[in-house]
Amino acid sequence: MATGTRLLQLKNGFHLFTRTVGHGPIKLLCLHGGPGSNHTEFENFAAELGKDRVQVTMYDQLGSFFSDQPDFSLPENQHYLTLDYYLSELEEVRQQLGLDQFYLLGHSWGGLLAQEYALKYGQHLKGLVVMSMIDNIAEYTVHINALRAATLTSSQVAYMQGIEHAEAFDDPEYQALVDVLNRQFVCRHPEKGPRQLVATTATQVYNHFQGNNEFVMVGTLNGWDRRADLHKITVPTLLTFGEYDTMPLATARRMQQTLPQARLVLTPDGGHCHSIDNPPAFFQNLGQYLQDVEHNQFTAY
Repeated sequence: MATGTRLLQLKNGFHLFTRTVGHGPIKLLCLHGGPGSNHTEFENFAAELGKDRVQVTMYDQLGSFFSDQPDFSLPENQHYLTLDYYLSELEEVRQQLGLDQFYLLGHSWGGLLAQEYALKYGQHLKGLVVMSMIDNIAEYTVHINALRAATLTSSQVAYMQGIEHAEAFDDPEYQALVDVLNRQFVCRHPEKGPRQLVATTATQVYNHFQGNNEFVMVGTLNGWDRRADLHKITVPTLLTFGEYDTMPLATARRMQQTLPQARLVLTPDGGHCHSIDNPPAFFQNLGQYLQDVEHNQFTAY
């Protein structure tokens, strides 16, 4: 596949920004998190995986960064704010880019989308990388509440809950407490991120699916659950999490046992954005997984 930037026109008329970097026979398509984040978290992947001969493709999902940003408040656009839409968008991106027997990596929301893709379109995958995402929202919600209770004082938690009930999310004290939690569990070492990293979020998209922040789960993803279907994903799968992830590691371990071919790895001193927090450890694990699958030496553990 040719490297560089390419603007795809979808069947619905909207345009998506895509970028392909690196050279090699291993094709890796990356799905950003959020929902509503952007492709820049993957800008350093090709360079970091250079010795593994990996070509990395990334794109901004509809509503995000360089891709078209429709007004989702309009009735005619609201049907795009669904999991089904973003899944069909991913398949159309795959088709337009001519990818087949490729590796799909998804971070956070992208990891949810990647699981859905593997269940519906698994015949196109050579491997799956689920990065900081579990197979249901309920256990995530329990875990983030437990993290908040263990990190903050009871009065601080009560204050946050009051702000959330009032939906007064711009409150400075509330935002300061969110920052404390983010630095502990989301991105512990933002200074280590790729120089191209841009911290933008498509607020309409994020708020619709998630809520105001990572520690409030009130969006439409609430109730998503693939625990009963996870065993149907048969491609070699890498489950990669940060040591201090917002996602429950007990659930990750259960996923490793449920999936027919799964390897679970943890990034030391990493949070939810562990590829940023500890790049050497993250890319060592990812590169090893890709090489093991390529050489038919993949083992689950």
